[in-house]
Amino acid sequence: MRLALFDLDNTLLGGDSDHAWGDYLCERGILDPVAYKNRNDAFYQDYLDGTLDLQAYLAFSMEILASTAPEQLDQWHREFMRDCIEPLVQPKALALLQQHRAAGDQLVIITATNRFVTGPIARRLGVSTLLATECERDGERYTGRSTDIPCFREGKVTRLKRWMMENGHDLQDSYFYSDSLNDLPLLEQVTHPVAVDPDPKLKAEAERRGWPVISLRD
Repeated sequence: MRLALFDLDNTLLGGDSDHAWGDYLCERGILDPVAYKNRNDAFYQDYLDGTLDLQAYLAFSMEILASTAPEQLDQWHREFMRDCIEPLVQPKALALLQQHRAAGDQLVIITATNRFVTGPIARRLGVSTLLATECERDGERYTGRSTDIPCFREGKVTRLKRWMMENGHDLQDSYFYSDSLNDLPLLEQVTHPVAVDPDPKLKAEAERRGWPVISLRD
């Protein structure tokens, strides 16, 4: 079964779910709207620039998970899906997923954003296999720390190779769709790398290598 791999933020979604989650918490007064948003914006710019300190960002972004009861987190996430994620769902992205589904491909979302944020989004998009940065739990509660290899840059390659070994897949005739130069390590591994609404650095790299460049934006 051929693999069709998809980045999530700014690829399948018309925005960044991790950044949107921070904005949601600030807009509702759950977190300090000035201090948190400034740090969140700074981390996001580092991500765009390819200079993100991932461990520092994960500690920052997962702190709210540790300090909040799971039932409250679930309620917030339902509101977040309705108010923030649903407007980012792109019809052309849904059509692309369906195209690969109809071809009999194995669909996989592979994202640096943590599983708490992205699990319900993957279900909304109808994709059952999600490789994401993992959130550590102690019983039912989150600890505020990540666990396993973060699903970022070369970590995406490592996590995917392990998943393929465990599930009997390979990268023969595979596709990977992404918007970010941070995903270059995985784009170089697949048969069909596709730049989707790419950042300027990935766009230049895709054009240099002759990779397809497409848009899923309306």
